Parts: sequence; C-alpha cells; structure tokens
Amino acid sequence: MSVLIISIFIAGLCSIIYELLISTASAYFLGDSVKQFSITIGLYMAAMGIGSYLSRLIKTNLLSKFIAIEILLGFLGGMSVPILYFCYAFTDMYSLYMVLLIVAIGTLIGLEIPLLTRIMEHYYVLKINISNVLSIDYFGALIATLLFPFILLPFLGTFKSSLFFGLINMGIGFLNLWCFREVLNIGRRRIYAIASVMVFVSLLSVFLTAPFLLKHWSNSLYEDRIVLSTQSRYQKIVLTKDKDDIRLFLNGNLQFSSIDEYRYHEALVHVPFALADKRKHILLLGGGDGLAVREMLKYPEVESITVVDLDPEIIRISTENNHLRRINQDSLQDKRVTIINRDAFIFLKETSGQFDVIIADLPDPNNISLSRLYSKEFYRFIRARLTENGTFLTQATSPYFAKRAFWSIKNTIETAALHTRPYHLYIPSFGDWGFVLASKKEINLKNMQIDVATRYLETALLPGLFTFSKDLRHADAAPSTLDKPLVLTYYLKGWKHWN
Repeated sequence: MSVLIISIFIAGLCSIIYELLISTASAYFLGDSVKQFSITIGLYMAAMGIGSYLSRLIKTNLLSKFIAIEILLGFLGGMSVPILYFCYAFTDMYSLYMVLLIVAIGTLIGLEIPLLTRIMEHYYVLKINISNVLSIDYFGALIATLLFPFILLPFLGTFKSSLFFGLINMGIGFLNLWCFREVLNIGRRRIYAIASVMVFVSLLSVFLTAPFLLKHWSNSLYEDRIVLSTQSRYQKIVLTKDKDDIRLFLNGNLQFSSIDEYRYHEALVHVPFALADKRKHILLLGGGDGLAVREMLKYPEVESITVVDLDPEIIRISTENNHLRRINQDSLQDKRVTIINRDAFIFLKETSGQFDVIIADLPDPNNISLSRLYSKEFYRFIRARLTENGTFLTQATSPYFAKRAFWSIKNTIETAALHTRPYHLYIPSFGDWGFVLASKKEINLKNMQIDVATRYLETALLPGLFTFSKDLRHADAAPSTLDKPLVLTYYLKGWKHWN
C-alpha cells in the first residue's frame, strides 16, 4: 500500500518537472518564455486528457501496465532535454520534436493516475480513494515547483535534472516490480527487469557523461573555443576565446566581443556623460561584466557607481576570471563601486536614491521578464530617481534589425515625461546598434564634449550619431507597458527574419 502512495507522489512530482524542463529549454532556445510555457502547458494538459481517456482501454493486468508505463516514462522523460539539446544543435526541426515529446510524455502521465486510482480500489471506497490519489499527486506537484527554481536549475541545470528525474521515475517502476513480483507472471517479470536495467544504465551513463556531452554540444553552437561554461540560477553563461577575441554569451546571446566592445561601451557611457551637468553619483542597471564601469571610472569627478545586476554569478566571474579582469581592468573592485544583486525593476521601486546619470545596460527585451525593463512603468521609476538635471541612457537593440522595437523604446520613454534623443552607431559584432538618450529637460546637443581618453568616440563624431538614414527613421511603434509588452512582440518579429 505504501509503495502505491509513494508512486502517486513521485508521479505528481515528475509530471510537473518534465513540463518545467521542456518549457525552460524551449524558452532558452526559441525565446519568448510566455509563448513557450503556454504551448507546453496547453499541449501537456491536452495530452494528459488523451492519456486519461485511453486508460479506459486497459482492462486487465493494471499493475503490470502501470510498471511498463513508468519504465517507458522514465526513459522518455529522462531523455527529453538531451533530445531537445541534440535537435537544437543538429537539426532544423526543434519545434516538431518538442511537440512530439510533450504529447508522448503527457499521454503517458495521463495514464498514470487513472491506473493508480483503479489499482487502489482494493484498499479504499471510491470517494476516499479519489481524494487520496489527487491530494498526494497535487502535493507532489507543489514540491516540484519549489525544487525546480531553487535547487534543480541552479545546481543541476536542465540537462542533468531531466536525467535525474528520469532515473527516479524509472525507479518507481522498478520498486513496484520488486514489491509486487509475486502478482506478475515470470515472463513479464523478466522482461520488465531487463527493461529497467537497460533504462537505468542508459540514463545513468548519459548523466555521468553529461559534462562531456554538454561540452561537445556547446562547441557545436559556438564558433570559438569555450573557456568557461556555467549555469547560474538565472542564465547560461559561456565565455569563448579565439586568439585575442574573448566573447561573452548569456543564454546563447552574444553580449560582447573584446575586439570591438569598446565601440559599444564608449557610446553607452560617454554620450550621456557628455550631456550631464554633474557626474558624481551614477547608477548602472545591468553591466555586471564591468566594461561600462571601466569607462565611467575615467571621470575623476565620479564619487559613486551603483551597479545593479540580478545575477551574482556574472559578478563573480567578472571579478575572478582572468580574461574578463583583463578586459574590464578590475573596475568592479574599485572602492567607488557598490554592487547590488537585485532585479532592476524592484530596485528602482524601492530605492530613494537620486542619481546624476542612470544607464541601463540591460539584455534585449527577448522575453516577458526582460520586456518589463523597457516598459512605461519602468521608465517612470527611472524619472523619479534622476536628479533635476540628470541624464538617462538605455541601449535599445538594433534600429535596423528590430526597427519597431527600437522606436517603441524611444516612444515608451517619452510616456514617462522624459525628452529623448535616439542615436546609433556601427559595431562589427552586432551591426547597427541603437541607444536612447533622455532627460527631464530639452536635450541640447551643441555643448556636448568628450574630454577623456577613448579608442573610438570623440567630440567630432557626436553629431553624426544622432542622424538616421531614411530607411531607419520613425516606425509605427506604440509604447510598451507591463500590461501590453508590445516591445517584446516588435522585437521577436524584427529579429525573426535575421535569426
């Protein structure tokens, strides 16, 4: 009896874990996390309904069929993420395989609970039986939702978590096989025993060789040699090296190339600094790699730089990795720099500080979480934190590749009662890249001057940055809000063609 109760609990646990793993992997690879989670949940629930319906066709040998389902589910669920990784790297049919996996796993999970309920009819009356089965199953689902973000993702990652729970799922089948061996005929016992051993060995082998497999997988995605690869609680961090070129990738998206990053970071920092009346107290949102801070520290009048970056792991790497330390010149360890690991939106809402310059060096709005940081509400918080003559600057993706997203960001900032001046420049690693400069007062570009050492940007170049060719000028793009994150839609549509 206790074995069946444990089986129900594990069934509920694994079912949610598989769902979360497939959704997360798809969000990593395809972007738009809301879309990927919605598709996964919808297909998953529908497939579970199909499984529940099909369970009526199983009329005899319920326990035997349940054990077979658990062994198959353990293998398929355990291998789901490795299969998706392989499909993403080596095929053009990721979405098709994702759908097939969701439907197959969902159908098997849909078979579990009806079979367990019928098996337990021998122990409880119907109303008690249904109550026990569903309550235990739901409690298992609760534990899964707590384990996934706090333990599994940061410590095991999606690849190993999938295999780990596949082993657990398969183990339930083996446990039932052992405990109820007398009920099964010897032929089925042998078949299931052999199948259990084969699945266990397969999953364990992939689990133990996961570092090698992931390294090979990563090398197939990145052109250059990988010198660092780690999964933080928030993102996949990869550092590559080719001769003198160091590149940082977050969730597969290039953040910088050391060959030309100076162009980006000089435009990011020195343009708003050239406009600012004062440069004493600076707020940097994002920028945990320390490259923007390196440029800020060129100004002797800077008294404090507050860096707000969500991920402590990127800060650790930027202060410990020799490649990044050489590029950022140990800027994050300067006594004027204060690092706060916090969500930028929450920080702005809760802080009472006032800043002369605020710079948002945040990832592009390629998912619902990041699109919050390009919303009207976010920019209103920015305005409240600016001094009266303060200057705000945000990177704003590419006005060429994602034209409507770029102008949407500009229009959204203006809804926060800020005056704007968009500008752009060419960065070889990224192409044409855009920024939006903003202030509480009208922006006068005539007196802007750069008086610190730079490699690319100089005062004479500044006027040209604010000029847009005819094909890049204003697009039909509405402001973005928390309720309607239009910038996400614009961004994904814009980059879809180029990706």
